[in-house]
Amino acid sequence: PAVLVDSSSSLLFSLLLAQLPVFTSASPVPQRRLHDLDRLSNQTKNLLKLTQDLLREHAFDSDIEPHRFGSLPAMGNRAANDLNNLELKPTLSQLHADLKLFEHHFEWLNKVSKKHHHPALPKLGEMIREMKSLISLLHRQMQRVEAPRLTPAPPSLPPHLPYQFDVLQSSHELLQQFKLFCDWAYRAFICLKPKISAVQR
Repeated sequence: PAVLVDSSSSLLFSLLLAQLPVFTSASPVPQRRLHDLDRLSNQTKNLLKLTQDLLREHAFDSDIEPHRFGSLPAMGNRAANDLNNLELKPTLSQLHADLKLFEHHFEWLNKVSKKHHHPALPKLGEMIREMKSLISLLHRQMQRVEAPRLTPAPPSLPPHLPYQFDVLQSSHELLQQFKLFCDWAYRAFICLKPKISAVQR
């Protein structure tokens, strides 16, 4: 009986040893880095959903003509059919610079909203936290592929919003623009995945 126990134990040990290379090679470095791109696209998708929720909760009866924020990234010239032609490093750098601009605008909006007790305040704070997290994650990805960090010009923000209606209009305009940006950025991250994979092999 003792021999049987020993032989079965040694058989189990041999099986475990045979599996060892599988365990050690289960998560190579490129897989971890690809996962970062998934996190970037997932976080962008979360921000898009938050933006859509806020727009639904505080919808206007009619569209507002954009006029308050001339320093926001222009999304009209970013056609969907150009996504496949994106270059890795310039696109990551531009997305980072655009996000920093939006961050400045939403921090400003958060500040003026507090003065007017805007009802969207809790979700606005959540959006800014998510945005900062995405910026940080994107910056780490840029460092890995050595993409340069751009310095956007300081945003031109309205100096004073005297009425709550001004705050509502401003928030609506910012959210509409950010929704367009998130939608495009999400698609851009998806299209950049194979290019990042090629660089990091």
